[in-house]
Amino acid sequence: MFFLLFFTGLMLMTDNLSAATATEIRSLTDFTSATEDIGWYIVNDNVMGGRSQGDFDIRNGKLVFAGRTNTRGGGFSSIRTRMATVNLAGYGGIRLHLKGDGRRYIWQLSTTAQFRGQDIRFWAGFDTTASAWSTIDLPFSTFKPRFRGQDLTGITLDPAMITGMGLLIYDGRDGEFVIEVDTIGVYPAGTDE
Repeated sequence: MFFLLFFTGLMLMTDNLSAATATEIRSLTDFTSATEDIGWYIVNDNVMGGRSQGDFDIRNGKLVFAGRTNTRGGGFSSIRTRMATVNLAGYGGIRLHLKGDGRRYIWQLSTTAQFRGQDIRFWAGFDTTASAWSTIDLPFSTFKPRFRGQDLTGITLDPAMITGMGLLIYDGRDGEFVIEVDTIGVYPAGTDE
């Protein structure tokens, strides 16, 4: 209920921007008590018989996602959110402030779009630098539609219909991973061109 109230407020802010371009960076969450919990949950590759293990914790204003990937049987671990539909039309993309471990990660967005009656996830990959904080901008135009690990064509991301987000590690490597995120937001259109 409490995360629904947060995103209802966000929807009211962004609905007014649907006919115009956003001009300010907006925070979606900063993992403090000032922003609501958006319902994170874990999905490991054991849903497909894999052996990767990952989990997350929110502490000291940071989301910490850590574990170990095993490419025998899957090779991925992810966390996702449960949220109400959010209108991010008028924005250019997702902005993350994070500290990585040198591995490659994927940011996921889900919308109301479906394929064969099931939800599609849109993926945008990014590299991290070990032990360094950085700001990562992921333009909405770079998100590619995927369904059960397969690329799809002819479907585009509609930022006005975001229904969830996620963070995934699926880089084809075995081993430990850890990434810390302290803010998730959106930035104005035109700033990444």
